[in-house]
Amino acid sequence: MVFASRKITSLGPVDAVTGVKPLPPEKLRWVCDPASLKFRTTEDIRDIEGVLGQERAVDALKFGASMPYQGYNIYALGPEWLDKHGVITRLLKERAATEAPPPDWCYVHNFSDPNKPAVLQLPHGRGAEFRHEMLLFSEDIPHALQSVFDSDEYQTQSRMIVDEFRTRQQQAAAEVDIEARKKSISLKVGPMGFAFVPMRDGQPLTTHEFAALPEGERKKFDQDIDWLQKKFSDLLQKIPLWVRELQERQRSLNKETASHAVSQPVEELKKKFHDLPAITAYLGTAEKDLVESVSLLLGGVEQSVAEQPDKNMATVQPSRYQVNLLVDNSGAATAPVIYEDLPSYDHLLGRIEHRSEMGTLLTNFLLIRPGSLHKANGGYLIIDMLKLLTAPLAYEGLKNSLKSGEIRMEPLGHALGLISTMTLEPAPIPLSVKVVLVGERILYYLLGTLDPEFPQLFKVAADFEEDMDRKEEVLPLYVRMIATLARREGLMPLGNEAVASVLGHSARLAGDGEKFSMRLETITDLLREAHFFAQQEHRKIVQGADVEAAIQAQEKRHSRLYERLLKETQRGTILIDTKGRKTGQLNGLSVIDLGACAFGHPSRITARVGMGRGKVVDIEREVELGGPLHSKGVLILSGYLHSHYLIDKPLSLTASLVFEQSYGGVDGDSASLAELCTLLSAIADVPLRQDLALTGSVNQQGEAQAIGGVNEKIEGFFDLCDARGLSGTQGVLIPESNVKHLMLRARVVSAVQAGRFHIYPVSTVDQTLETLTGMAAGIRNDEGLFAEGSFNRRVQERLEDFARSQKAYMISAQTEEEPAKPLMH
Repeated sequence: MVFASRKITSLGPVDAVTGVKPLPPEKLRWVCDPASLKFRTTEDIRDIEGVLGQERAVDALKFGASMPYQGYNIYALGPEWLDKHGVITRLLKERAATEAPPPDWCYVHNFSDPNKPAVLQLPHGRGAEFRHEMLLFSEDIPHALQSVFDSDEYQTQSRMIVDEFRTRQQQAAAEVDIEARKKSISLKVGPMGFAFVPMRDGQPLTTHEFAALPEGERKKFDQDIDWLQKKFSDLLQKIPLWVRELQERQRSLNKETASHAVSQPVEELKKKFHDLPAITAYLGTAEKDLVESVSLLLGGVEQSVAEQPDKNMATVQPSRYQVNLLVDNSGAATAPVIYEDLPSYDHLLGRIEHRSEMGTLLTNFLLIRPGSLHKANGGYLIIDMLKLLTAPLAYEGLKNSLKSGEIRMEPLGHALGLISTMTLEPAPIPLSVKVVLVGERILYYLLGTLDPEFPQLFKVAADFEEDMDRKEEVLPLYVRMIATLARREGLMPLGNEAVASVLGHSARLAGDGEKFSMRLETITDLLREAHFFAQQEHRKIVQGADVEAAIQAQEKRHSRLYERLLKETQRGTILIDTKGRKTGQLNGLSVIDLGACAFGHPSRITARVGMGRGKVVDIEREVELGGPLHSKGVLILSGYLHSHYLIDKPLSLTASLVFEQSYGGVDGDSASLAELCTLLSAIADVPLRQDLALTGSVNQQGEAQAIGGVNEKIEGFFDLCDARGLSGTQGVLIPESNVKHLMLRARVVSAVQAGRFHIYPVSTVDQTLETLTGMAAGIRNDEGLFAEGSFNRRVQERLEDFARSQKAYMISAQTEEEPAKPLMH
């Protein structure tokens, strides 16, 4: 059976068959009447208290900030444009104002292990005082030491020790010399050592003279010389003992002298910090180290300080007695609230810097730098979650600190295992901080699923609302919030018309005529820009025209791509019909979201059908351009065809659906209603109106379902029709459940009011088909047949015809394949 295309000669009223009437202008946009606002300017309105519309998130923030137990850190969920940072910062600062400032933290030299700097916790404000006093001490102590070691008293005592050593040496040598002379032997000391020389009549004998002596006399000389050499050797063995003894006496003198110079300033420091045992203990250790250092510097051998000009007190390392004030809370009156805008590993946990000396990298405890965890310790730390996750090891470093309750500083190279050289290991600092992570919802749910430690460390979710219901009692509060934002930014006051325009734009941002948006950052931007346009006009009060100018300027700045697509459609490069009728073709609507802006754009949807095995081919999915939601919508079409037209027969067709001139990914099911109508048009061979566009989702029961971006979609098709010239019959079909979301631009509302454009709400596939075709959809009777001459009857008959043709084809093919049977006699 072959069906001819049914010719429709007259459009007739759209609602003659369906009863679907276009929406009146008042349904398309909520408009705030400026006269209903009982004020002249926002100067007449007081600031709002607290945070509007975020009760759930605010309660969660307060709860998390108050919980004293480990793991009750906070994750603030919601889109970036919700001004979560502003709300969180204000709430935390309010709480921090009731809390005392945290202590100061200092790193000092560890005299027992210089590679492991020691940490001191001091009451807030005392760290700066301690650092200042130790800086003066380290600068003054070399001069004080130099003074006492240059004094006559020290020089005299030091020389006495040296002279005593020399005298003892001389006396011992003189005793040996006396014994030698008694035996007519002389002691000669020279550069090559010492020697005993025989003498005769007070004169040393030469070798020839000694050889000429009688043998008995020579033997006597040899015996005496051997005895003297042994005695002198014994004397030489005693000299090192005398040297060590004199060295100890010299060191004792040095220690006593250094202690005399150091004890008084140290005692003065101990008196200043007598209430801080940690400091007094450190000062005692520092005093002992300083005395020992001076003793080692000067040595104790045979020279005094005066005789060692290269060993002066300037060579004493004063920096080791200075203080690295890591966290200085002297200027704080409350607990800290820190926002870390670059949460890298080093910025969070601190770092150890190095300096280059003669090609070598050196470091010490004074080069330890704090991280934001140090600065926020005892208070609150705010971090962007996405930035944290993109910084190497930063997230792991934060978790480790929160789990252990201490900040352990380790260079990133060591943490990654890339560097094995020795470095400092500063003592860990106890950590007491509330961390607030700010990020998108998807990150929260992914981390909760993939990281078992995340829910243990961030037990509190502060979920921010994106909009709020536009109730009668909410309107004055929202107006107060607008006035508060303007005053907080130092902007000029807004008139009631300007406030009404801002309210309308807020509903537009919410994408719902019954809600207000909570995009406070976006609203604040609009107020700033309206203030700018008012200044350009030399006004003192922002008017409604200034707000509208700011909105139009925002649209224009982001409209280049939109205008380019619109122009190419007008030129016929992108094929979209806005008049006439065609079979298997319909205008679907999509939204292109570029982040900073989103706009609607019509797309041609086409369908082709033929006999087959009941498969509806989604070309977008076949070429991997269709997302899972789009593919789901297409699969629903098959379910609808089976349940609505062929309950007891197989579906015997092959159909293909495609978005024409679509070169990017397609996702979402908002075109499934348009795809179904296009498919049914191709099956029934009934043309569809091209002056209408359709958006909406559909289920297997044939009910139209709400979709997103309805305002942008309508405006996208309207702008194309308007550019080509409005005919008065053009319009858009939307699900009836989307009517409450309408907040269309004034240009669309004006065209509808003039009868030049129409918005039709539909709730079923049948209503949609009747509007697009002008034919009655038809209702199934008791025999399972739709009404004669209805659209559904044409679809049903065409599908049954496909089924019969498919069956006949299969029988014919099977007969041709069977072998010839032998004749029976």
